[in-house]
Amino acid sequence: MTSTAASAQSTTPADPPDPVVRVADLRVVLHRDGAPVEALRGVDLEVAPGEVLGLVGESGSGKTVLGLTLMALLPAAARPVVSGTVRIAGEDIVGTTAEHDRVVRKEHIGAVFQDPMTSLDPTMTIGAALAEVARNRAHVLELLTDVGIPDPAERLGAYPHNLSGGLRQRVMIALALARNPSLIIADEPTTALDVTVQAQILALLRRLRAERGCSVVFVTHDLGVAAELCDRVAVMYRGEIVESGPTAMVLEKPQHPYTRGLLASRIDLGTPRDRPVPSAHDADRVDDLPAIWPQVVLGDTAVELRGVERTFRSGPVWRRRSVEAVRGVDLTVRAGESLALVGESGCGKSTTMRIIAGLDTASAGTVSVFGSGRPQMVFQDAGASLTPWLSVGEMLAERVRAARRGVAAGAVAEAVHEVLDRVGLPQDIARVRATALSGGQRQRVAIARAVIVPPSVLLCDEPTSALDASLASTVLNLLGRIRRELGMTMLFVTHDLAAARIVSDRIAVMRQGRIVETGDADDLCAAPRHAYTAALLAAIPGDRLSLARTGKDRP
Repeated sequence: MTSTAASAQSTTPADPPDPVVRVADLRVVLHRDGAPVEALRGVDLEVAPGEVLGLVGESGSGKTVLGLTLMALLPAAARPVVSGTVRIAGEDIVGTTAEHDRVVRKEHIGAVFQDPMTSLDPTMTIGAALAEVARNRAHVLELLTDVGIPDPAERLGAYPHNLSGGLRQRVMIALALARNPSLIIADEPTTALDVTVQAQILALLRRLRAERGCSVVFVTHDLGVAAELCDRVAVMYRGEIVESGPTAMVLEKPQHPYTRGLLASRIDLGTPRDRPVPSAHDADRVDDLPAIWPQVVLGDTAVELRGVERTFRSGPVWRRRSVEAVRGVDLTVRAGESLALVGESGCGKSTTMRIIAGLDTASAGTVSVFGSGRPQMVFQDAGASLTPWLSVGEMLAERVRAARRGVAAGAVAEAVHEVLDRVGLPQDIARVRATALSGGQRQRVAIARAVIVPPSVLLCDEPTSALDASLASTVLNLLGRIRRELGMTMLFVTHDLAAARIVSDRIAVMRQGRIVETGDADDLCAAPRHAYTAALLAAIPGDRLSLARTGKDRP
């Protein structure tokens, strides 16, 4: 070989490595109640080694189905029909045997799911669960250390229910990493976490990707999270990828109308408060929508807490443990006012709400609720709070009859008709059970049940935290309109300061059972006085995109 030829050969660029994921013309048909549903329609996708790809879109867009297809874990009950090509680390998994797919998952894929509480075996300790996939005890401790779990040796004997949500998700990530996979599929792993824990999990995933070089397919409805973590994003709509590219390009200069709608529906610190938050489907006509957050003339005191404490005790008498969940809370809410209680998981905000609702009793202090009727609650998990064996109409009618003894059947039917119309649901929903409804429909039914007999105080405990941005905006708009129409006082528990700013007149920030700061919603978000409030604001994912759009500086 001549020196010239050798030199030319040495400067020839190496071929790019094969993608870890290669999907071509993927089509998936699932069956629901015997009818076929096109869940994926001609999806093409590649993920390079070491790349983080974000799959973003609303609930029902097909992103979770795509993630399950990549793992060959589509539910058999849905009788899936799959065509096209799916290759994981060079291995085809379409039309192959279950044993072949199991081997591919074992050798190449790690999975992190949305709710670790349902993914982890409640009868197994953390150490036992990891021992099933790790090489030995030293490897188990190494994994727990890598994912940032403090005192890993002491955690080996803990059960999932002994750990916080953030620690449970770290255990799930440790399980996913145990066999050093080339691909991790993370399906909404930060959705149910508060913003500070969410920021910690995102930082952990970034570090592990850098150290281990694995690829990640990150399924999320939160564009802010995608902006923080992903190299590229693929936007899904009705089973198709409608736009994809580098994260900054897609999120800052979106080409598809649906992508622009998703961005517009995301609630951040720059979202206007004087008009409805647009959904992904009405972003282009938001200027035509009526204002729903007018200034409300406040009345006398509606809720008053003075020196409220709540201590939980557990364990046998000889080893009694005490946890002070609420510690000396003073709070006053006036009639017609909306106040948001904001803080991390475990800060005491939901316990305070339950005490106001009469579902729990304060250990010390006084709680006064003025006005007619008991406060009504809207919970985070609407599906779990609705009676599964009753139709929507029966649930709503039951609430009317309980509040108005001896009411005529015609009046009950009229009340059901009116409240369904008020929350934007069709009348035929009354004949359907809650289990057959979508997440957004279930939350509307939960709100309808709370307001069918208008309470003086409406208590909302994280009603939007599990919803995608478009559904969350719809629920917030609905709550704002109902509050205006019925003149209700509203307390809104959330870990999201951006949502709190939209829905409330004032914000009270809780930390470790105490209220550390209270103030006007806009003022508190723009100029926080307490360091903890500033930390919550700093942890909002993707806020740099909203700040770039509005030209504001971070507080």
